Amino acid sequence: MYYIGIDIGSTAAKVAIFNDENLQETLLMPTGWSSIDTAKSIEEKLTTMGINEENRKVVATGYGRVSVPYADKAVTEITCHGKGAAYLYEDSCTVIDIGGQDTKVITVENGMITNFIMNDKCSAGTGRFIEIMGNALGLSIGELCELAAKGGGVSISSMCTVFAESEVISLIGSGEKRENICFAVIDSVVSKVSSLCGKHGDSGNYYLTGGLSKCPYILERLSEKLGAEVKTHELAHHAGAMGAALLAKNLKK
Repeated sequence: MYYIGIDIGSTAAKVAIFNDENLQETLLMPTGWSSIDTAKSIEEKLTTMGINEENRKVVATGYGRVSVPYADKAVTEITCHGKGAAYLYEDSCTVIDIGGQDTKVITVENGMITNFIMNDKCSAGTGRFIEIMGNALGLSIGELCELAAKGGGVSISSMCTVFAESEVISLIGSGEKRENICFAVIDSVVSKVSSLCGKHGDSGNYYLTGGLSKCPYILERLSEKLGAEVKTHELAHHAGAMGAALLAKNLKK
């Protein structure tokens, strides 16, 4: 029996495939404009792998979880990221997930989620914020993070993404170095994330999940802001999908 976790986020869709007890494979693709089309593409890929409705259980999560008609169950990102992080990291930890549309801080104790806080009212402090600023600078998120590590001395004061973008455009127009503007963008995000962690009240043992876990500079700056090392894992981008797949194992056959 295969246990499939599908995490369709606003930017990327992640899939984790477990064959009984073992993680067999992970898939990653852009979500695109239609979560429904993305879900169809995922099912087609699964079919080519010999995985069908007769030998699988599927749990969907993420922004587009309602767009997966063949899922046996849909579960919130909070639950799936907590479950996935406990599998990847430790049974007791604090999970930081900087998503495309929101940021979540989740407390996991003995494998169970005991508390969480999230910022889902504004794109500031999220991956979408970095993407928008990157577009203004003509950079991908990865390129922006690399340049940010070489900059400094500039800050963005606006709390609103729209006004922050105007600040970035003004800085570009004034001739400010691009690496300094990149530094300001990342500093703005990690400051908001660390503030969220402060409100949450956790003191350490932090792990970063999601796509930004692949940016070393994000980890470095978050660690500085929090005064504690923020760790990650090579499969951290798939933490939500892995948690969903593990929950699929608990479904009745």
